[in-house]
Parts: sequence; structure tokens; C-alpha cells
Amino acid sequence: MQIDPRDVISKSPMTAMQVLIIAITVGLNGLDGFDVLSISYASPGIRAEWGIDQGVLGLVLVAELIGMAFGSIFLGGVADKIGRRPLVLGCLVAMAIGMFMVTTTSSLAELSAWRVLTGLGIGGMLAAINAVAAEFSNAKSKHLCVSIMSIGYPAVGAVGGAVASLLLRNHDWRYVFYFGFTMTIVFIPVVYFLIPESVHWLTRKQPVGALDKINRAMRLIGKATVAALPHVDEQTRKLSVMDVFRPGLIATTLICAAAYFFHITTFYYILKWVPNIVVEMGFPPSSAGGVLTWYMAGGATGGAVLGLLTMRFGLKGLTIAVLVLSTVLVGIFGQTPADLSQLGTVCFFAGFFTNAGIVGLYAIFAHAFPTHVRATGTGFSIGVGRGGSVLAPAVAGFLFKAGWGVPSISILMALGSLVAAGVLVFLKLTPDARDEQPVEQGAGMPAGLRRAA
Repeated sequence: MQIDPRDVISKSPMTAMQVLIIAITVGLNGLDGFDVLSISYASPGIRAEWGIDQGVLGLVLVAELIGMAFGSIFLGGVADKIGRRPLVLGCLVAMAIGMFMVTTTSSLAELSAWRVLTGLGIGGMLAAINAVAAEFSNAKSKHLCVSIMSIGYPAVGAVGGAVASLLLRNHDWRYVFYFGFTMTIVFIPVVYFLIPESVHWLTRKQPVGALDKINRAMRLIGKATVAALPHVDEQTRKLSVMDVFRPGLIATTLICAAAYFFHITTFYYILKWVPNIVVEMGFPPSSAGGVLTWYMAGGATGGAVLGLLTMRFGLKGLTIAVLVLSTVLVGIFGQTPADLSQLGTVCFFAGFFTNAGIVGLYAIFAHAFPTHVRATGTGFSIGVGRGGSVLAPAVAGFLFKAGWGVPSISILMALGSLVAAGVLVFLKLTPDARDEQPVEQGAGMPAGLRRAA
């Protein structure tokens, strides 16, 4: 009987090497969190050195987010065409170049251009590592592994941000990016030697030398090798990354992108405005940073807890529940008095549920999109969602300027999570199954697209 290597990975216990691969994706996702916080830490120094106002500085802050959006949308499809591993390596190189070159700039145009390049690399990498985490885990632990990968953003990002804060005590803003460059460079050999190409991708795509590459990957992760490639029919070979925009998957794509977009507006409202709100209450900036740290700590905890809960409860229901609770906690944040202890506690739980919502959405992406469009669908959803990360700070800033108070703005911005929960109600998730096997048209989806691995 012919053995399918995907079934071996799906049905057998996780090995230490598979766990290590998931741990590496946590660190890779953490580069995103560090990048977002690093520019926030560096921006006062940039503003002071170059004598620019807050409006101009805002354009610099947006540059990375624009790059991330385009990187996620357009490079996710590249991972589905050429493989996850080469895209991750290429994105790391782009990020390293962008991080280093920022330190050599003498104009805002140059600085913004290199920030866009860094964002492009991060956006493409995020789409790819979501697929890597899903495809190197077994069926039992897939949602947990994707969830753990997702908590790299708040956990590793917060640690990197703390290091950046320490560097700025004795060095100028460039050292923040020197540190980011070093972190990124370190991951290049780690990925090159320790993360093989996805066995799921190789088995479906079957490029030249696929059998040897599959067996090398299987040996690396401690699994039995296979004697021959599984048969892939002509219909499956014709599947395209553009299937995410065709009948059968278009509804899934739009629901995932909309849910991520609306929820990210709530998440980034707290992330970007907490320091300013706390300072406006009369506390020093150092105290504001401490409150934000509680938010990030809550985010890491919430993501881990949700991942564990997915092993016992349905993914969609859990995600909808935490999105509703995210709405409640962000609304409560707006009502919290000027007390650092209370603010820290509320922000911890707000971070718990807002980031748990993001983690749940990442797991949904990995489940809802089949192998041949997993990175494409994930990338498109994340890319569209980045629009929410740009929109949220701007909308809140406009409302503050118009005279709205923190309680009213917080309630309004909290509604993003509630809308996301409502959108997810319409998402249909099929049971886990190998997605390459064609299914009947009667289910409302074209053959080969209905089932998600």
C-alpha cells in the first residue's frame, strides 16, 4: 500500500524537531512585534534629530504598515507557487536590508522607502509561517501550534521592545535598528538549516526532486521515509492560487479578511493609544510604557490559553467568544479611572482577549484555506487587515481632536471586535481532511476546494 507522507505527519505524535520548527516560527512572528514597537521607540529620536513635526512623522510610521499590507497580499501567493522555505528566507533578507539601511538614511523619503521594504518582508513572511506551523504539526495539535506561533508577536515583540528601550538610554535611535538587523540575520541560518520545505506543499506540487526533498524533510523531523510520491490527479494539478477569489472559496476569503480587518482596528486602538492616554491622565511616559507592557503580557497569555482550549472546544465558537469579550474589555478600559494598578489590570485582560482573537483568526486561516492557497488566503486576509491597523489610530486621533472623551472613543473602537464576531458567524468550517481529494459540486464548492487540511 502506498504511504502518503502527509498522513504520516497528520496522524503520528509530534517529534522534538517538529516542536522546534514551531518554536522557530514563534521567533519569526516576534520580528513583526519588534518592528512595530521599534519604530515607536525610535521615532522620538528621529523627530528630534531631524526637526520634523508629528504630522510628518506619522507618514514614517505608516510606511511599514503599507509595506506589510502589500507584502501579505502579494507575496502570500508566491509561497504557494515556489514554496514556503524560499519565501521565508527571501523575506528575512529583505527585512535585514531594510533594517540596516534605515540607519544610513539622511532624508525622510529614504527612511520611508527602507521601512516599506522591511514591511514587505514581514508581510510575506507572516503569510508563509502560518502555513509552516500548520503543515509541520499533526492534526491533533494543528490549532494549538498555529496559536503558539501567533503569540510570538506580543511575547517576543515585548522582549525586543524592552531591549530597544535599554539601548536608547546610552545610544541614539539607530541602535534600535542595529539590534533588529542582528535579530533578523540570526534567523537566516536557523531557517536555512532547521526548516525544510513543507511536505504538504512538496507532495501536492511535486517539483523536480520532490521525493528526495520529502524524504530529507521526513528524516529531519524523525518520520519514516516513503518509497514513492502519492498520485496527484490532473484536476488537482490545475488548482490555482487565484482560487481564493473564485466560487467555492471567495466567501471564505471575504469573511476572513473582513473579520481580521474589523478586529485589528480594536487591537491597534489600544496598542497605539494607551501610552498617550496614560500620559494625558498625568502619569510619566515610563508608567505609560509599563501599562502597555501589561497589555502585551496579557496578549501572550491569551493566545496561549486559546491555543490550549482549541484542543477541547470548537475553534470558531472559541474565537467568536473571545471577540465578544474583547469588545467588553476595551469598553471597560475607557471607563477605568486614573489609577495605574487598575489600568494595568484592565489592559492585561484587554490584551488577553484582543490577542486571543487574533490568534483564533490565524488558526481559522490555517484551517479554512487548503494547502494550495493557504499562504495566499492567509496573506490576503492579513494584508487587508493591515488597513485596520492604519485606520484605527487615525480614526481615534480624529475623534480626540473633535473633543470626544476616552470612554466614548473606547466604546466605538471596541465595536470592531463585535463586528468581527458577527462576520465569523457566517463562516463555514469543514472538518479537517486532506484538501487535495476532490469533492462533489453539490456542496456549493468546486472539486478539490471544499475540504481544508
